[in-house]
Amino acid sequence: MSENICPQCESELSWKDQGYFCDYCQQKVSKTAFCPDCSEQLEKLQACGSASYFCNHCNELKSKSRVKSVFNIVTD
Repeated sequence: MSENICPQCESELSWKDQGYFCDYCQQKVSKTAFCPDCSEQLEKLQACGSASYFCNHCNELKSKSRVKSVFNIVTD
């Protein structure tokens, strides 16, 4: 089962126009990553096709397998 679930209707999200989209709700959805240790928002670092996360509060890299991801409906 996919880990990318709409926070409103719990349908699987699709990837559309460089972002997540719920086909059922017809809304854009954002994904935010939080530190598993201090719960601060993480900065996403991308290089060579790989994504890593950095916590400015802890001042260290965090494994993407440990990151807490939260999906929110985008309001324009």
